[in-house]
Amino acid sequence: MAAADDLAFHEFEEAANLLAETPDAATTSQSDKLTSQEHVAVVVGSGIGYGAEGEEEDDKTSLLQDEKPQPRFWTFDYYQSFFDVDTSQVLDRIKGSLLPHPGHNFVRHHLRNRPDLYGPFWICATLAFVLAVTGNLTLVLAQRRDPSIHYSPQFHKGKQSGWAQLLDARVQGHAVTAHIASLVTIAGITIYCYAWLVPLALWGFLRWRQGTRERMGLYTFLETVCVYGYSLFVFIPTVVLWLIPVQWLQWLFGALALALSAAGLVFTLWPVVREDTRLVAAALLSIVVLLHALLALGCKLYFFQPLPLDHVVPAPQAIPPSPNVLLPSSVQPMTTF
Repeated sequence: MAAADDLAFHEFEEAANLLAETPDAATTSQSDKLTSQEHVAVVVGSGIGYGAEGEEEDDKTSLLQDEKPQPRFWTFDYYQSFFDVDTSQVLDRIKGSLLPHPGHNFVRHHLRNRPDLYGPFWICATLAFVLAVTGNLTLVLAQRRDPSIHYSPQFHKGKQSGWAQLLDARVQGHAVTAHIASLVTIAGITIYCYAWLVPLALWGFLRWRQGTRERMGLYTFLETVCVYGYSLFVFIPTVVLWLIPVQWLQWLFGALALALSAAGLVFTLWPVVREDTRLVAAALLSIVVLLHALLALGCKLYFFQPLPLDHVVPAPQAIPPSPNVLLPSSVQPMTTF
């Protein structure tokens, strides 16, 4: 068994001499060496990791640089991006067009630099279809109230055929059939021309004014089309309500729809035109509201007013000859003596 003196700490002379010669030297232990080696290992390992991440970043950068260029405007891929919207976005934009208020910019709060053509296209198509259908239904309801008005469906059916059927249809109100058949075409041309040509003219005018007024902002053409397309949604339920056969109620619904739709246009265009002169801004907004009112008024007067229909002319009936009229000698009865 070792003595207690053997277990005590002893001071080595060589170490003491070295410390005396170099008092600024630092002592290290074996554990410190192990720690430093582990630290070096960690640093080396982490350096490898950072190098891998750097290579991944370089790969991502190269992929972004090799990204496919934007398609040309005459290709299908260019316009496909404007139909890339979901239901929630379309519903949010419809809601924004129905609830306009001062300070609410439809382009900034709902489009957010992502205009779409999906909503305006189907809104215009639905409005044109609803106009044609409700225009036909007004004639049906008018016939039920007034039997003297003759209603004929789009494809007239009768016992006759060929030219005889056409002539008979004209006698029995074929003019009404031709008018009903053209309602869909007229409604579609009117709505789509308004939703595209008016924004085109407005965008061109604002672009021209931007050259004279440097502080004026400008919406893109597709943003302007999108604003006008969504502003027409309020007329879809209004047209359905026009089936109510009460004139003052129809005009009231039309005025409310026009006020909501025109207010949305004015509140959206005001941040752009307010930098222009007061005269130009007032004239431009007045023209926008006037054109919107003409569209609503034209739809109301054309599709929902009774037409001057030609009534059916009764066929001539054979009148028996009067007894006082002398018959020709060739057909006079023979007399007997």
